[in-house]
Amino acid sequence: MNILHNTPRRPVDVPLDVPAPSVDAARAALLVAQCPVAGATPLVDAPALAEAAGVGSLHIKDERNRMGLGSFKALGAAYVIACDASDGVARGRTYVTASAGNHGMSVAAGAAAFGARAVVYIAETVPEAFAARLRDIGAEVRREGAIYEDSMAAAMAAAESKGFALLSDSSWEDYYDRPHRLMEGYLVLMDEAIRQMPQPPTHLFLQAGVGGLAGACAALARKAWGEAVQIIVVEPDAAPALHASVIAGKAVTAQGPVSAMGRLDCKEPSLIALKGLARDADVFALISEDEGAAGAAACAQHGLASTPSGAAGVAGLLAGAQALGLDENARVLCILSEGPE
Repeated sequence: MNILHNTPRRPVDVPLDVPAPSVDAARAALLVAQCPVAGATPLVDAPALAEAAGVGSLHIKDERNRMGLGSFKALGAAYVIACDASDGVARGRTYVTASAGNHGMSVAAGAAAFGARAVVYIAETVPEAFAARLRDIGAEVRREGAIYEDSMAAAMAAAESKGFALLSDSSWEDYYDRPHRLMEGYLVLMDEAIRQMPQPPTHLFLQAGVGGLAGACAALARKAWGEAVQIIVVEPDAAPALHASVIAGKAVTAQGPVSAMGRLDCKEPSLIALKGLARDADVFALISEDEGAAGAAACAQHGLASTPSGAAGVAGLLAGAQALGLDENARVLCILSEGPE
């Protein structure tokens, strides 16, 4: 594990109009609660994994069955479309995005629920089984390029030429409103976890791709627990988008091979998430492919089957607990962000 300590917090140079992550969990919860399949996901006590990590306790927020979509992403894009629907502008609109996984499912589900259309661009490397799942809930699927960034460029071009509404889970210069609202949807799961925890945690491990989940959860954790919790952001060492950007003091494109932690294999950070995490995170940690696989295997062994992406927070704990100085006094919170493929 490669560890970057962020104390004192390192400022990053982002445009002045980049918003900080929202902490308005009440607004998000109110709208999500209107969904017929809404319901809190469980917080699981994992004493065997805590013992393996050498910590006092480990609680895992289990997002594998969120709204029947299989991941926390159900709270993101679908929430944005629900907000549009409440404003009377969703029906008949075409939402376009790129996805390597669960974000596309959320766009497709939200569009289907509110009378809109979804067009999802995927890279050539995305399994056909995922494309079939998207089509099953009404999305039009288009393949473009060898990697996610290629499919994202195609989605942006379609939005420009066809007048589609671009709905990305990342943010970049002059594209903030929808990803900011999307991250607000993720506050629902963190607000639930805050209420479910028997005691405030001493350590919070958050996996990150572009950083939307981590940025939202870190912001609300700081609001709830202040400096009493240490926040550790975990990325694949093949895709150190946030880690490299914090070192550089600005958003950079990271270099690395394709990672088996595919949902986290993002080379460019979301500007909103980067701004928030540079402020809120104490540590940026990189895990190897073997460490990611070991984390997923450990979760599966204890009845929490996921993927290396979904279990990356737990993998970061198992790989880095000793180096980070965690002991029997540590109370840890992790998020299991998706179910097995």
